[in-house]
Amino acid sequence: MTLVEPRKRTRLSPEARREQILDEAARLILEEGLYAVSMERVARDVGISKGLVYNYFPTRDALLTALLSREQAELRDRGMASALEAGSYTDLIRQTTRLYLEQTRDRGALVAALLSDPSVAKLMEAESRADRERMVRYFVRATRRAYDLPLPLAIAAVEMLSALTDRAGKLVAEGLMDVDPATEMCVELITGGLAGLNPDRPLKA
Repeated sequence: MTLVEPRKRTRLSPEARREQILDEAARLILEEGLYAVSMERVARDVGISKGLVYNYFPTRDALLTALLSREQAELRDRGMASALEAGSYTDLIRQTTRLYLEQTRDRGALVAALLSDPSVAKLMEAESRADRERMVRYFVRATRRAYDLPLPLAIAAVEMLSALTDRAGKLVAEGLMDVDPATEMCVELITGGLAGLNPDRPLKA
């Protein structure tokens, strides 16, 4: 009789195990909703003990907050990489807008679900505010270089035009627009609007 050796359990590194737990929480939210996530359910679906999940995340709120932080960090890091590759202001807007719209299309439901939890939103408030402030400062500097606008006007323009991009993201997430046309519309509205603020200046974009 041939004996079949039992499959050896793969031992993951702490970082890989943490990512596995976060991936499973994300899957549950996308497939079943936020309230499907519990420490017991995540542990069972991953195939580990509940105690091991608690070793990584002391509470459910900590797990959900870490998941949201990961999503935002990924968007931030990819956005910075795109910004560094941009050869002009128009390229900067096109690349970062497309990235944001793709992320909204693919992961927007997950982020929206996480932000709908008051505890998670509260825990992430400071980090989200800091991320937004960094983003605004970066785009204000880029806008001033490209269009030679006074600082107060550049700040107001970036704040208002970011709302335009947010709205485009909602249209893409709802399936009312595709990423490419929404991106190009944002580019035209943003660059055209900025040029109109100071039409006597030579365009540097």
